[in-house]
Amino acid sequence: MIPHNKLILSLAAVALLAGCEGNGPSTQTGAVLGGILGATAGAVLGHNSRGGNELGGAVIGGVAGAMAGGAIGNSIDHQNGTIYGSEQAATTTYVVQQPPAMPAPPPEVITPQPSPYAIWVPGFWFFNGAQYVWTGGHWEVPPPGYYSYVGAHWAYRGGNYIYVRGYWR
Repeated sequence: MIPHNKLILSLAAVALLAGCEGNGPSTQTGAVLGGILGATAGAVLGHNSRGGNELGGAVIGGVAGAMAGGAIGNSIDHQNGTIYGSEQAATTTYVVQQPPAMPAPPPEVITPQPSPYAIWVPGFWFFNGAQYVWTGGHWEVPPPGYYSYVGAHWAYRGGNYIYVRGYWR
C-alpha cells in the first residue's frame, strides 16, 4: 500500500506539471488523468521494485503519464476543435490593424448526422498568428447548457482587429 503522504505529494507534483493552459479541454483533462494514472502505476511499480521507491516511481510515472495524456488530449482537441464557452475565452492575442485576406474555403462534404443532438460546425480558416490553416468541418454535440456555435472571426476592438476562435453559446 502506498503511504498517503507520498501519494498526495506525487499527485500534487503531477497537478503542477500537468498545467496545459490554453491548449483545450481535452489536453488538460488528458494530462491530469494521465498524470494520476501514471503516478499510481509508477508508485506500484516503484514499491514492487528491489529498492521499494514508491515516490520516485510515482514522480516518473506521473510525468510520463501527464505527457502521454496531454498528447492524446491535444490530438483530440486538434481533431474536434477546442471547445470555448464564451467569446472572451476564445479571444486570441493576435492583434492586427487589418486582418489578412482569407483564402477561399475548400469544398466540404457534410457527412450524415451521427446524433440528433449533433450540430454541424463548418470548416474555417484558423489564424495561427502568421498564416491561415484550414480546419475541416465536423459534427459536434454542444457542451451542456450551450445551443449554438459562433464561428471564428475577426473582431474590431480599440482600433485594431483581434482574432476570435469559434465558440459555443
